[in-house]
Parts: sequence; C-alpha cells; structure tokens
Amino acid sequence: MLSFAYTARNPATGQKVNAVVQADSERAAAKLIKEQGLAPIDITLQNKEKTGFFKKVRTKDKILFARQLSTLINAGLPLVQSLRSVQKTTSSKPMQATISEVIGDVEAGSAFSKALEKHPQVFNTIFINLVGAGEISGTLDASLERLANQQEKDAEIVGKVRGAMVYPMVVVGVMALVVGFMLVSVLPQVQVLYDGLPGAELPLLTRVLLGISGLITKYWWVLIILIVIGTIFGSKWVRTVGGKKYIDGVKMHAPAIGPLFMKMYMARFTRTGSTLVASGVPLLQMLEITGKSVNNVHIEASVKRAIVQVKGGKSLADSLEGDSNFLELVPNMLRIGEQSGSVEEMMSRTADYYEKEVDQQIKTINTIIEPALMIILGIVALIIVAAVLLPIYSLAGKDLSGSR
Repeated sequence: MLSFAYTARNPATGQKVNAVVQADSERAAAKLIKEQGLAPIDITLQNKEKTGFFKKVRTKDKILFARQLSTLINAGLPLVQSLRSVQKTTSSKPMQATISEVIGDVEAGSAFSKALEKHPQVFNTIFINLVGAGEISGTLDASLERLANQQEKDAEIVGKVRGAMVYPMVVVGVMALVVGFMLVSVLPQVQVLYDGLPGAELPLLTRVLLGISGLITKYWWVLIILIVIGTIFGSKWVRTVGGKKYIDGVKMHAPAIGPLFMKMYMARFTRTGSTLVASGVPLLQMLEITGKSVNNVHIEASVKRAIVQVKGGKSLADSLEGDSNFLELVPNMLRIGEQSGSVEEMMSRTADYYEKEVDQQIKTINTIIEPALMIILGIVALIIVAAVLLPIYSLAGKDLSGSR
C-alpha cells in the first residue's frame, strides 16, 4: 500500500480536511476519500523516496515476481489477487511500491502490459512485450514462466562474466596498494640511511623508485585531482555514442576477453529471440527488441541492417550471414530453423551451446589468470625487495672491505 496525503472538502460543513489515506493508487485513494463523504481537492503520494520507489529493483526480484505470478495464474487465481499475493511475499520495498501502482492501474481497467509500461525503470521492453503477447494469446502464465527462465539465464551468464573480471581487478588493486606503501614508507628509510654516509651512492633501481616515491609524496594532491577528473570525464565519455562504440568494440575484439564477450552476446541474442518467438511475438518486433537487449551498439546496428533486409524479402539467416558482428553458427542454425519451421527450437539450442561455451571459457580464463597474476606479483615483489636490499648489501660490502 502507498500513503497519500490529501486535501478534501466536507460538503456538509464546507470545511477543508487534511489527512492521509492508504491505497494502491491515486484513483483508489480518491475512491476511498469519496466513500467518506468528502470531495477530494488535492491528492499527493507521500514519502515517495522512503518507499524506495526510485531505487533500482534487482534482477532477482523481477525473476521471482514473474515466476510466482506465473504459478498463481496457472493455479486459476485472478490477476489482481495474484498480484496482491506476490506483493505480500516480496521483501523488496521498491518492488512492493511498483506492484501497488500496477494493481491500481489494472483495477482501473488498464491491461497488465500497459500498467507495466508505466514503469520502464523496472520492466524492460522484453518483459512488457512478453506479457502483452501472453495476454493476447491467453497464455500469460506460460509467457511469464518463459520470461523468468530467460531473465534467470541472462543474469546467470552476466554474473559469471563479471565474476571472472572481478578477481584480477581485486588482485591488481591490492598489489597497487602494497607497492604504494613500500614506495612511500619503506624506500625513503633507505635514503635516510645513505644520506649519513659520505660518498655512498644508491643503486640505479633504488634511485628510480625513490624518484617515483618523491613525486607521489610531494604531488599526491595532483594525482588525486587527476584521478577524480579522469573518473568524472571517463564516466561521461562512456555514455556518449563514441564512447559506447569504442568500449563495445574493445569487448568484442580484445585478445583475452573478446571471444568470451562474443559468445555471451550470441547467447543473449538467441536466448531472448527464442523466448520472444515462443510467446508469439512477430519476427520484426522480436529483432527490434533483441537487438537492444544484447547491450552492444555494433550488434544492435547489425540487427537493424538485418531488419531492413528482412523487410525487403530476405531470410533472417541470409541477412546475418557474413556479418562480422555475428559468429558463424548463429545464421547457420537460423537457416536450419527457417527451413524446418523450428526457429524457436534452433535459437534455444544455439543459446544452450553458447552458454556452455561461456562457462568453459570462464574456467579456462581463471586457470590462466591465476598463475599469470602470481608471476606478475613475483616480479613486482622482486623489484621492490631488490630496491630495498641492494643498498643494504652494498653498505655491508663496503664495511667488510673497510674492516680489512
């Protein structure tokens, strides 16, 4: 339930009344106020931010919402009753607030898919179109089940790729902190030791690292400013058209991660396409939705070009064949699906294949990354230890020669 602060007039006395009412929507709140014999003047949603209305709804909550709703509708419960049951069981405050708004719109006569359209920050185009297709065909429960499966698989594969990227980043970050500490705190002590000895000269490696240490110590504030400015401008740049093209291009063609991202994009394209086709979404509409869902501007551009060719009478397989942004298996499987009338099944099989390939490649990358990081850490540690110990051994050698 949402809280609405309202101002109303009492027709009997002519006095204004200011109070708060609990309701699923503004319409429902107005109805409750009228039932009290009052004429509403102004109704305002109260504490919108506290309800978490503008906070992001997690993918896990959306998957749970679709799966639970599918089960309840399949059991024969009316839509509004099913929505209320799901609202009570979800622990997410933002999701509860969103479902309340949806319930209010559905009770007011709006179609379920149209009610979801009012919340684009929660429900994406795939979600809305699958629900709409389910409403039209009378298979809303099946559409919601397919939707939950698609979103679950997509979240799983993205999570695995992110997990593979996080480990090396954490190790490199810790290594940078340790190196910074050694440069700022330990190496200067070696210089202090040498400053008291006339004619003593530090080794070249130590002098170089001490120069870096001096820059960090004297101009740390400049480094912080540069990092802040770089972060601000970098975050803005990646949102521009040029930035997105560059970043997406790197993801697709980088030596180590390029094949992994390409397989992830193919899995996402075919899984989403299969789900939409199975729900009865027309081919061209499916391509428009799927192109955006891949989340890569180059692949989206290729899909847009394919849409134009399909409108001109070409098959989807022929439209994608030879496109460098698509792996060869995708148009080949689509051709088999088009010839046999089983596009949905072929896309689903292709998605299964690439999802397994992503799993295998992540395992391979992790196997390679661990020893590679150990070697890099060993080299860095050797350089730091050499910079500290070489001056000490040099002094010990001079003391020994002097004692003779």
